[in-house]
Amino acid sequence: MSSLVATILLIVFVILVIVVIARSIRIVPQAMAGIVERFGRYHRTLNAGLNMVTPFVDRLRPLIDLREQVVSFPPQPVITRDNLVVGIDTVIYFQVTDARAATYEVANYITAVEQLTVTTLRNVVGGMDLETALTSRDQINSELRRELDEATGKWGIRVGRVELKAIEPPGSIQDSMEKQMRADRDKRAAILSAEGSKQSAILTAEGQREAAVLKARGESEATVLRAEAEAKAQAARARGQAEAISTVFRAIHEGNPDQRLLAYQYMQMLPQIAQGDANKVWIVPSEIGKALEGIGGFFSAATGARSGAPSVPPDPAGPPPSGPGPELDAPVGRQASLEGWLAGSGGPVHDGAAGDREGGSVPGAGDAGSAPLHDNPSLMQGPSEMGAPV
Repeated sequence: MSSLVATILLIVFVILVIVVIARSIRIVPQAMAGIVERFGRYHRTLNAGLNMVTPFVDRLRPLIDLREQVVSFPPQPVITRDNLVVGIDTVIYFQVTDARAATYEVANYITAVEQLTVTTLRNVVGGMDLETALTSRDQINSELRRELDEATGKWGIRVGRVELKAIEPPGSIQDSMEKQMRADRDKRAAILSAEGSKQSAILTAEGQREAAVLKARGESEATVLRAEAEAKAQAARARGQAEAISTVFRAIHEGNPDQRLLAYQYMQMLPQIAQGDANKVWIVPSEIGKALEGIGGFFSAATGARSGAPSVPPDPAGPPPSGPGPELDAPVGRQASLEGWLAGSGGPVHDGAAGDREGGSVPGAGDAGSAPLHDNPSLMQGPSEMGAPV
């Protein structure tokens, strides 16, 4: 009987020892903290690891998470300065830095942070209009974090960041904002289109101006080149005519023609001058008298030879013969007519209707037309002006 009682007492003692040991050993996970109360008062804070407490004297409160926590609050109605009610959804990042303060300074720090966020948000956003609130999220976040960090410092909580998830204005305001945005975009599109048209017109005008300048410059250069080419061509033609005249004069001087031949050639050019339907009147130059006088002397000599009159050679030492002869320097008033040449007589020829002017119709030339003899420079010059020997 005594052995049975001893066994029971031993078992009870062992169970008591196990319970005491279990109540004395506390293991706290990493990034967690525990508050130990002794007889209802704060005794100490248990850190991560193996900790020993006094059983039946010390009591361990629920562990507190020391990591940064993220809490998302439901949308809160906030009235802006322009009397519009908007719903703002916030997210808070906070961390417990003092477990004792978070346990004894506030009953529920999460609820306290939520309510403090709502009141601070209303104070900050209430001083802004809707458009400013929509475009100033960074400013709102900074002010909220500063206000919450100052208020939760005594609670052993550090607020790291405050973010606005969404700002939802009323439906009518959203429609008006969409219309305003659409009108603004249409306005910018019209402005861009007008600027594009303006730039296109400017570029087109500049291109046309440059093209006109280049065209005018090209025409000017072409005109200059054509003038230079024409001048060179005229100079070449003039040189060719000069060479031709020189060749003809050289051939004439080398052939040594007499005055009768030159006068005869002079007379052969008259029908060519009178050719043409438009030639009605033409003027006989003053040198035609000398040519006619020379040809008349030639025909008179030929007629005298046929009639048997003895031809007496002129005396070289004596005076020159007074009658018409081969000399071309006789006075103009004693010119012989073409009929007198052909008949063998040396009668004088009068100018008739021409008066004192050196010109008139030449008998036997036909319809001379209206082309003046002064138009041909070769017929205006006598043998003495061309350099022929007289």
